[in-house]
Amino acid sequence: MSLYVFLRRVLVSFFLPFLLLTTLMPASAQQALWMGLTAKVEMLINQGRYAEGAKVAQEALKVAEDTFGPDHPVVGFSLVFLGQAYIGQGKYAEAEPLLKRALSIYEKALRPDHPQVATTLEKMAYLYKKTGRWDEAKRLEERAQAIRSRNQ
Repeated sequence: MSLYVFLRRVLVSFFLPFLLLTTLMPASAQQALWMGLTAKVEMLINQGRYAEGAKVAQEALKVAEDTFGPDHPVVGFSLVFLGQAYIGQGKYAEAEPLLKRALSIYEKALRPDHPQVATTLEKMAYLYKKTGRWDEAKRLEERAQAIRSRNQ
């Protein structure tokens, strides 16, 4: 057996499958990392530890964007969590564009009447109430309620 044939067999038998597995594994590992970070963010927000939650949420958002792409619903979840952490800190101006981006992602990737759209509208309505934008909040709440009614 020539050296060329031997090397080709080694490449095809061992190296190529290893290469395929290692290129697939990072996405899975990144997915697990995102899930762990998201769980931690949710815990921190539920405990009222918004500043810590925001730091972890920023990391989760970066992992989500790098792993799934900028318009994936997983990115929307990360944006909502970061927005919630900012709202908890009173950083309303920072929270609004995050929630708007999440809403846009959900409307395109899922559908305009998906329950996650309604949830995001409710979070935006809460933000608008906190900033005294009552008419906008009412409009968003009505839209969210209409979506929920259609999905029952």
